[in-house]
Amino acid sequence: MAASIDIKPVLCPALFLAGPSSGQGKTTVTAALARLLKNQGKTVRVFKTGPDYLDPQILEQASGQAVEQLDIWMAGESYCRQRLYEAAQVADFILVEGAMGLFDGEPSSADLAACFGIPIAVVMDVKGMAQTAAAIMKGLSTFRDDISVVGLIANGCSTARHTELIRDALSRNQEPNKKESCQDNPLLATFARDPSVALPERHLGLVQASEARSLLEQRFEAGALALRQGLQMPFEQLFPLVKFSAELTVQAPIQKCLLGLKIAVAKDEAFSFIYQANLDLLTQMGASYEFFSPLHDKHIPDADGLWLPGGYPELHAEKLAKNTIMQESIIQFYTSDRPMLAECGGFLYCLETLVDLEDNSHAMLGLLAGEGAMKGKRGCQGMQIAVLPEGELRGHAHHRSRSAVKKAPISYARRQRHSAPGEAIYRSKGLTASYLHLFFPSNPHVIGRIFLSASTSSIVSKQNVETDYAS
Repeated sequence: MAASIDIKPVLCPALFLAGPSSGQGKTTVTAALARLLKNQGKTVRVFKTGPDYLDPQILEQASGQAVEQLDIWMAGESYCRQRLYEAAQVADFILVEGAMGLFDGEPSSADLAACFGIPIAVVMDVKGMAQTAAAIMKGLSTFRDDISVVGLIANGCSTARHTELIRDALSRNQEPNKKESCQDNPLLATFARDPSVALPERHLGLVQASEARSLLEQRFEAGALALRQGLQMPFEQLFPLVKFSAELTVQAPIQKCLLGLKIAVAKDEAFSFIYQANLDLLTQMGASYEFFSPLHDKHIPDADGLWLPGGYPELHAEKLAKNTIMQESIIQFYTSDRPMLAECGGFLYCLETLVDLEDNSHAMLGLLAGEGAMKGKRGCQGMQIAVLPEGELRGHAHHRSRSAVKKAPISYARRQRHSAPGEAIYRSKGLTASYLHLFFPSNPHVIGRIFLSASTSSIVSKQNVETDYAS
């Protein structure tokens, strides 16, 4: 049962960085701002909206603090509010990086900013425009009356004259006879266009932090310097004070149904899409976990369960295929009927073969008969609910590969906003495999049952399930 508690609100300077669209440089600017704060000896906690894995890796290195996802649909409002409240108790500053455009998605960045009362700084790539930036700012700041847009960070603003044109256009509407004004949306900072601050990218987004730590350090420091030089006001004025509070009730504690169990978790250059919240939940449920590398190690750790998360197996397919001793270790674990969870890249690793970006085929684990292949530039992405025998779990899909599996799925996921079937979900012995990236805290009960005994669970209806499913 829920118990009533008295929680005092906590004040903490905070800023929500959003843009008019994707590709405005939000992550680059957020990382630079986080590093600038860190260099001043401040503790900065960064949150990333949506189910992103790559941006949080970058922002974690830039800030020196763990980065969490902030998504009302996937995690729930109470969960997100609690995480912000806890961060406000230990942080000097809180940053939230938005996704896509300010009003895009359900929920959108604007929805999140309104829900938690966090003022918005707009990050806009101003290449090829000057006064028009003020018009866009006016539209963004007046489109909804439940958000507070506090100013513009002009990305790609490289000259004093460019800065002057934008600043003057923003201030022009401050005249007293103007009914509508941008006076509360000043130019906060400029950020010069410079290759030395750009973050490295690849086909699914930014390069993983673990692959380019030294390069990223150089980019963070250069970005922090560029942002400091581009400040248009005293630094402390950038951050309004925000009152963070948690729910007045708390739910019953997480049941320790995994007490004493050990989960082996794949983590290396090929498998790294891991929510910290998922690991934290396993610990709260009484389990311990140990990382291992399918690329570099020879055997999995002695464990009761195995988790193969997503990542970039297609970039390391040849090395994964050559590590046959590791493959035999995982196959032995599978044949012992112990619980396994494979998500996206981990799912591809479980197939017989994987065709890489150069159209070369590599032998994988062969736990599921079928092939995965990197085909074309289009893929699948979006929020989905995994429909499992144990219950439902929220998560998302984001991939540019295709799979053809000869085994019939036990079910399909349900899409957030579309009636078409979502990703196929497969089960064989103790293995549960799918393209889906699951957010464990959305239903701890389901996660507990999966890692206790996935293979003995009852099977859901297979109505309308077809073989040789290609996602």
